[in-house]
Amino acid sequence: MSDLSAQKCEACRADAPKVADAELAELIKLIPDWVPEVRDGIMMLERVYKFKNFKEAIAFTNKVGDMAEEEGHHPGLLTEWGKVTVTWWSHSIKGLHKNDFICASKTDDVFKAL
Repeated sequence: MSDLSAQKCEACRADAPKVADAELAELIKLIPDWVPEVRDGIMMLERVYKFKNFKEAIAFTNKVGDMAEEEGHHPGLLTEWGKVTVTWWSHSIKGLHKNDFICASKTDDVFKAL
């Protein structure tokens, strides 16, 4: 478990600052399997997890959903046969906040616990 996983999400308002480039460079090192993506001008974190079948994929999706509810922060989840794509970003600021890195790390923990 990384230091990020031990942290809790904080309330994020529309005027909260986005992660600065220098902070992004440091935080991404803590979650090396995640890729920053820009869609519609919004920076997001994304990772694809692989599974043996749909049953395992949907079980993972549900566990990530439970964790997201606990954190009060919700990802994009695309569940397909044998894989789940998880995308984190902060909707209120239309970009990345430290919460996204915390939840990405916690998503990795969910995967490792399977």
